[in-house]
Amino acid sequence: MKKTVVINVVGLCGALIGEHTPFLKQWIAKGQAMPVENMLPAVTCSVQTTYLTGKWPSEHGIVGNGWYDRTECEVKFWKQSNKLVQAPKVWDEARFHDPNFTVCNMFWWYNMYSTADYSVTPRPQYWADGRKTPDCYSHPADLRDKLQERLGIFPLFDFWGPRTSIRSSRWIAEASKLVDEWHNPTLTLIYLPHLDYNFQRFGTQHPTIPEDLRQIDALCADLIQFYEQRGAEVLLLSEYGITDVSRPIHLNRLFRQKGWLQVRREHDATELLDAGASRVFAVADHQLAHIYINDPTLLPQVKSLLQQTEGVELVLDEQGKKAHHLTHERAGDLVAVADAKSWFTYYYWLDDRHAPDFARIVDIHKKPGYDPVEMFTDPKKPLMPLRVGWKLLKKKLGFRMLMDVIPLDASLIGGSHGRITDRPEDKPLLAARYVACLPNQAICAPTEVYHVIMRLLNRQT
Repeated sequence: MKKTVVINVVGLCGALIGEHTPFLKQWIAKGQAMPVENMLPAVTCSVQTTYLTGKWPSEHGIVGNGWYDRTECEVKFWKQSNKLVQAPKVWDEARFHDPNFTVCNMFWWYNMYSTADYSVTPRPQYWADGRKTPDCYSHPADLRDKLQERLGIFPLFDFWGPRTSIRSSRWIAEASKLVDEWHNPTLTLIYLPHLDYNFQRFGTQHPTIPEDLRQIDALCADLIQFYEQRGAEVLLLSEYGITDVSRPIHLNRLFRQKGWLQVRREHDATELLDAGASRVFAVADHQLAHIYINDPTLLPQVKSLLQQTEGVELVLDEQGKKAHHLTHERAGDLVAVADAKSWFTYYYWLDDRHAPDFARIVDIHKKPGYDPVEMFTDPKKPLMPLRVGWKLLKKKLGFRMLMDVIPLDASLIGGSHGRITDRPEDKPLLAARYVACLPNQAICAPTEVYHVIMRLLNRQT
């Protein structure tokens, strides 16, 4: 099979190709680019899984970045086991046709315990005393040690949180090149998250955006030239485009005011969502929210409330979920989709004094929903660098501390994704130099990306 590299530049769309991306503009001009149709939900885990399986969420089961486990009565976000994916991957088909085929998965999600030959993914160390330190997980296990010996510890705090920067994408790019030199896989999947950060923080028009585009353009230039020199075909794509938003919607607060959502009051007066005891609650995931209804008699009332809520554009019932390929046991009983200017928070407390301790820290697993506000430090707290420095000193000295620097102000967020965007230029991008691999149509279906990758692998040279 033909050596192939798929570079996933998160947030890249046609509207961003221009003066600040000179390399990508020139590279695309020598081939062809087209938009990929958004799917619901247009979020990382669902889209990546659809690309790699050629199936919809109703078939592969990944209905979002997280969902409610109805058996354990817990909301689970950002799990990593590939066993959660209920469909074969593109590399399984490739290996069936060519026993010599190998694949390397660099940071695409559901990375752990898959059938990939080589893989690396974020995996911090959680210590008994509450510390979290940067690290990653790999298969084979010693690949992690070899990479970190050459490149340093994976910069986890540059991958997500207030410190996010190009550094994490650069580490992933350099690690990908090293794995290629050591093992020469047939197919390499590379995830570059850099554009996700400031686009969600500040929106598309912020003064920082041109520099972000220049940084990712330079990184893509280095990667593409490296792989093309090694005889690889390169496929450039993204999962979604990020558009400007200005209105957070707090569905769980609405449900609580109706008396449908239950919390557990802790001894320190903070509150925890009690999903199993709640009659209705939402699992918020950017511009889409799964609504779980433990009391079926409330479904008509919940649907009516959502339809009347400002900022909610669509409410999908069973028929609507079927139309959008979301009929799966993991999906909510209803699915709410925000309008172009809105997005959903996970917030369920009515008074910030009762917010749980994890609300003010970076903790993607404990929060019962996605929280982009984790990319900010609290602007209401003065001398933040000194506060952070003092907490880090306490940590180094072995004292317990809580890095409670995250604000509770959802209005800070300037960009989001998850819905089907209105303009074609805001949809995710698909580009290749080998034009024959692309579908002969104006827009690519998300399930078609699987077949694009297979056509690249099967290219006769």
